[in-house]
Formats: sequence, structure tokens, C-alpha cells
Amino acid sequence: MGSVFKFKQFDVEQRDCAMKINTDGVLLGALLEMDTSAAEPQILDIGTGTGVIALMVAQRYPTAQVIGVDIDETAYLRAMENFSRSVFHERLKAASGTFHLLDGANTYDLIVSNPPFYTNSLHNPDARKKIARHTDFDFFDGLLRFAANNLRSEGSLSLILPTELAKEVIFQSHTYKFVLHRKINIKSFEHTETIRCIITLSRKEGGLLSEEEFIIYKEKGIYSDRYREVLKPYFLAF
Repeated sequence: MGSVFKFKQFDVEQRDCAMKINTDGVLLGALLEMDTSAAEPQILDIGTGTGVIALMVAQRYPTAQVIGVDIDETAYLRAMENFSRSVFHERLKAASGTFHLLDGANTYDLIVSNPPFYTNSLHNPDARKKIARHTDFDFFDGLLRFAANNLRSEGSLSLILPTELAKEVIFQSHTYKFVLHRKINIKSFEHTETIRCIITLSRKEGGLLSEEEFIIYKEKGIYSDRYREVLKPYFLAF
């Protein structure tokens, strides 16, 4: 099996990346929503990895300027390669290092992340995977603080997280005056428990604007109509 994942409008080289393209990432890229009147929205993808979410966002918002940042040097180089080869290359930029290095460098209409979420768990013995997949809750507090400092007044932060961690992040976000505006509860099958939540936090007035349930599979091995619908603009198979 090759290392290149082909989408309808771009290709993603995954060679040597600690974290490959996965369901969490493509669902976040396909389902996130951005409320802005900006002519050229500024978007930051934290922990960009291969750059797939940044590429999906660039496709979805044709005037957006997108930065993908990653602490892993190999991921940064791969994202830069994928960005440069895409039709959106003029609107995409890769940055190396922790997102904290970008503090104060820009203001964003949207910050998006498929972050590491194995908090307080055993460390993965593979060092690069440990960085990509394991973190303490301090990471999320830092992410919320960064978003509070670098989002525009109507900007939003969108994350995909396991259910219980999503609850903790929502609770902690109140410290930074964020409000939960959207929530998507993702299930593998209709009658199973929620396994992931996409949450959108904002400091705009008002409470929860929408909450929905998203089912990945109609039955074992067969994607739901909704899954196929939201990924049809991106996946060659749909």
C-alpha cells in the first residue's frame, strides 16, 4: 500500500509521519463551521501532521489563508511538501514548532485542532508517537489560553475529542470566557455510545446554537449516508 492518500482536489503524502490520516481528522475537516464576515479568513491548524485538515479547510473556504503548525519536524516538512504541491499552495503555509511560538503573530477567525488526547495515560514507547498522541491536560489549558489571546472577537476554536475529555475542555474553557456554540456527537453505529465530540467554542454572546448526532456506519463495513455526504467533496471513493 502506497504512502500517498489521494483526495479529489489534492494528494497527501504520509511517508514517515507519526500520525497518519484518520477518521477523526477528516471528520473535523469536513464538519467544522466558521462564522466570519472576513474576505480572507485567517485559519490556524494546530498539530497539522500531514496537513490534511488544513488542505480540507483550504478547499472548503476558497479565500481562506491557512497556517498549519506542528512540533514534529518530519510532520512539518511533510505538510510543507503537501501544501506546496496542492492547487491551494498560495494560501497555505507550514510552521515548525509549538503553537506558542505564534502567540501574538496574527489574529485568527478559526483555530482548529485534532489534538493529542491520551491524557494521564501510559506513554507510547515510540518517542514521536508519544509526542503526537500523549499529553497532559496542561496542553489544553495552554491551547485555550492561546485561543483566547489570538482569536478575533467573533472567532472560534473547533476541536475533536473523546467524550469525557470534551466535557473537561468545555468546563475549563469558561475560565477564558468561552461558550460552547456547537457540538457534534459522533458514534460508530446508531445504537452505540458517543466516541468523539466535535466542539466549537466562541466568546460571542449566546449559548449552544446547535447539537447533532453523527453516525459513521450504517452497518459493519458500510458507511452511513451522512458520512458519505459530508466526505463526498473530498474522497475519490464517494
